[in-house]
Amino acid sequence: MSDKRQPAFPTTINREIVRGMTLRDYFAAKALPAIYTESTIVDESYATPIEIAEQAYLMADAMLFAREDKA
Repeated sequence: MSDKRQPAFPTTINREIVRGMTLRDYFAAKALPAIYTESTIVDESYATPIEIAEQAYLMADAMLFAREDKA
């Protein structure tokens, strides 16, 4: 399974695996506050929500890449 689709918090309900959000989504969500803060404090030309989300997923992809190296 590609790391991008790996579940962050898999669980079993009635013997069925419930996958929930992906690890990529989880990493992006964790990176989002720092990226948002940086984009609004550092420069006065505020980034759009789409640009901030794209940056969060770029960071998540980098985290997944770094993780592959360690596996």
